[in-house]
Amino acid sequence: MEFLMKCRFWGLLAAFLTLLVLVAPDRARAVGPVETGLFSVTGVQVDVTDKDAASARTRAIIEAQVKAFYILAERLGSPEAAQRLQGMDARDIGRLLRSLSIEEERSGPGRYIGKLTVRFLPDKIRQVLGRYGIDVVEDQAPAVIVLPVWKGPNGLVIWEDNLWRKAWLDLKAAQSLVPIIVPLGDLEDTSAITADEAAAGNAVKLESLMLRYEAKGVLVAMAEPDPAGGIHAVMQGDSPLGRINFDKIYTADDGTPESAAATAAKRFDEVMLEKWRSVRIKMAADARARAEAEQQTRRAATSLPVAVPFSGIYQWNGIRAKLLATPGVIGVDVSTIADNGAVIQLAFLDSVQDLQSALSGSGLRLVQSRGTWVLQPL
Repeated sequence: MEFLMKCRFWGLLAAFLTLLVLVAPDRARAVGPVETGLFSVTGVQVDVTDKDAASARTRAIIEAQVKAFYILAERLGSPEAAQRLQGMDARDIGRLLRSLSIEEERSGPGRYIGKLTVRFLPDKIRQVLGRYGIDVVEDQAPAVIVLPVWKGPNGLVIWEDNLWRKAWLDLKAAQSLVPIIVPLGDLEDTSAITADEAAAGNAVKLESLMLRYEAKGVLVAMAEPDPAGGIHAVMQGDSPLGRINFDKIYTADDGTPESAAATAAKRFDEVMLEKWRSVRIKMAADARARAEAEQQTRRAATSLPVAVPFSGIYQWNGIRAKLLATPGVIGVDVSTIADNGAVIQLAFLDSVQDLQSALSGSGLRLVQSRGTWVLQPL
């Protein structure tokens, strides 16, 4: 019976996942050519063998969603957060899924190789991470295009395969907290701008790319082999997060230019994330300041005529000192004063009820007697 139930589960799951794959492209396409949704994970690679191609495909899809889940957990939280989630059941992860789409696939007898995009339900992800005490950071920065231009032995190249472009593509940062879009290099892109135009900073051509990908900035990343080893990378310009000024030689432990290029791209990504954190801190501080200002505005000052009886000048000075030390009291203006009492104009914030409560804490009582407010010691 248990075996039959397991077979039934995997059969139903296979049908469900197939449906998700079929409907995903129409339901969850990005607005621009490159998907930048924070809860989407693209380029998830799988290579699975099983008794036949169909079974391998089903298991590959399950494996892809599990891999994507931990990638997303690290993106929204941290590597430590992803580690804390290790061991979650694949079925539980499957319940967090919104859709799947296949980027590339090929299959043979008992084997499936593919690259998939996995999209998750934001509310479900927040709930799961919250149960593990993981704070979710999901304020995404405006997307920026990085256009890699490689200067090789044969001159400048931009759309052809090269190690510099590959380093940026492998970064897979389009769905990051700071989305970095590397143009697809399709016919529309190659017709829009050439390597020479990009290197010259042709503003019109670069803006056409920015409009196509609905980004808020475009940066040209120039690189070439360095005679001493590694690569020399230069990136300068304005971005939504501020001025970018990169001009450095990058090397790698293994001494290969490919690894050096990957190091340079990753370092840029780290710098952009650091910039975004600084921007977010400033935005949070500005928001707090605005909230405090709004709260202060709502707490409009009120003035109230109050009679203050006292037995002598010493008692009056004591009452006045307590008044001025009371939270919410912002002014005491004496209208008239005599040996046995005074009439004051009492300025305060918030309501009369709040004022009475605050005065009580200062050892004073504000009461109304025959239409007149009177202040007395408790």
